[in-house]
Amino acid sequence: MYLSRFLSIHALWVTVSSVMQPYPLVWGHYDLCKTQIYTEEGKVWDYMACQPESTDMTKYLKVKLDPPDITCGDPPETFCAMGNPYMCNNECDASTPELAHPPELMFDFEGRHPSTFWQSATWKEYPKPLQVNITLSWSKTIELTDNIVITFESGRPDQMILEKSLDYGRTWQPYQYYATDCLDAFHMDPKSVKDLSQHTVLEIICTEEYSTGYTTNSKIIHFEIKDRFAFFAGPRLRNMASLYGQLDTTKKLRDFFTVTDLRIRLLRPAVGEIFVDELHLARYFYAISDIKVRGRCKCNLHATVCVYDNSKLTCECEHNTTGPDCGKCKKNYQGRPWSPGSYLPIPKGTANTCIPSISSIGNCECFGHSNRCSYIDLLNTVICVSCKHNTRGQHCELCRLGYFRNASAQLDDENVCIECYCNPLGSIHDRCNGSGFCECKTGTTGPKCDECLPGNSWHYGCQPNVCDNELLHCQNGGTCHNNVRCLCPAAYTGILCEKLRCEEAGSCGSDSGQGAPPHGSPALLLLTTLLGSASPLVF
Repeated sequence: MYLSRFLSIHALWVTVSSVMQPYPLVWGHYDLCKTQIYTEEGKVWDYMACQPESTDMTKYLKVKLDPPDITCGDPPETFCAMGNPYMCNNECDASTPELAHPPELMFDFEGRHPSTFWQSATWKEYPKPLQVNITLSWSKTIELTDNIVITFESGRPDQMILEKSLDYGRTWQPYQYYATDCLDAFHMDPKSVKDLSQHTVLEIICTEEYSTGYTTNSKIIHFEIKDRFAFFAGPRLRNMASLYGQLDTTKKLRDFFTVTDLRIRLLRPAVGEIFVDELHLARYFYAISDIKVRGRCKCNLHATVCVYDNSKLTCECEHNTTGPDCGKCKKNYQGRPWSPGSYLPIPKGTANTCIPSISSIGNCECFGHSNRCSYIDLLNTVICVSCKHNTRGQHCELCRLGYFRNASAQLDDENVCIECYCNPLGSIHDRCNGSGFCECKTGTTGPKCDECLPGNSWHYGCQPNVCDNELLHCQNGGTCHNNVRCLCPAAYTGILCEKLRCEEAGSCGSDSGQGAPPHGSPALLLLTTLLGSASPLVF
């Protein structure tokens, strides 16, 4: 009897659990990087893809406001109540804790009564735009796992842009535009995430869904991460294998959900009407009570722990990897090129561990440019074999001939060697010095030997000028053609048209009808003699 009752309770629990479980267990949690298994050889490590748990990332961010003095309260000022825009007796005073609204109140624990919030100064300088940039920085690459949620204590702004950076704030790309009128504000047709598909999931849209001024209970703005996941994993995110497969094989999709910084650009406060009420400018300001950002440290599926120490997030790397994002192999574990882990096959994925170099016979450090070494018995040393990325040397620490060292790159950077690009017509060879300067032929100059020195002109390389309009004038009405030859009248010849053509034929007598050759100056005679003795040019 007890056994049948136990089985009934167990069956009921399994049924309830399957109903309550929002996502299937076959997802794979990727919460272990390795585990011991038993084989014929005994206990061995079995490695698998792993990642930190998703968590509230606002605990680790730094916030910056621009302009820095945009927060209300210094000096103290009054503003209008949220529910009644004409009751303007509320006070913001930075020197009084109960009346201050500093930026950190956007990220504190929110109780229902009372709510705490950051607030900007009012629009007292209208018609000058009231604009604020709120930058959230992690100094670490993170992967977003849930919707970004911004809760306004004021009305939601009429115009706003959410932006992201992948390079620690050096460059920014739009994530989504928000406006009461997208066409007027950003020259974009309004859309929502529901209008997207698998093929257009990366499209940057403008939505009017969240910009409704003072509408009651309309305080929240979303950037929909899960709705974009659902295009691949289904409405309830049950087919995660499909999403993981896309994240594994489509770098642009993976990068779309990856950030180092977020920036909220508040461009126009909630007005609520067509025109701004200039008599009550204390109605217009921004106030944010909460920002939620859930995600995880990006560790390239090589770590389950991300440590926050000295105000900095760092992955505790496994699989013989190292770096802030576990983005390279550890020293002496470069037996094959580094690769991120893979979610597939579910549920354990693929670890893609870094394997040892041939270091048992000596130091096989190749700075990531080779995974093969050879022991030279005569020299009793180990050298790297088949250096890649245009490197050479015992440890792939030098550049191949025709390349020079990139001073801004580390030795393990794939772009450590830059091609010289010496002009083959102007340089003696294709090699350059450590600064990238090529060795030039006579008459040629420039870092790449593609310019001519004065007195020379480019013609399949730099050639000495035969004629010009300064010192080497063509004689007897001749014209200088591209500095390489004189175009002489029919009766004259020579390098500078200095000879009568009949003189060469020996027919310059009285019967020829041509006068005696003009007597040139000694300098001209000397110049023509020198040019005549020079090696002829080929045209």
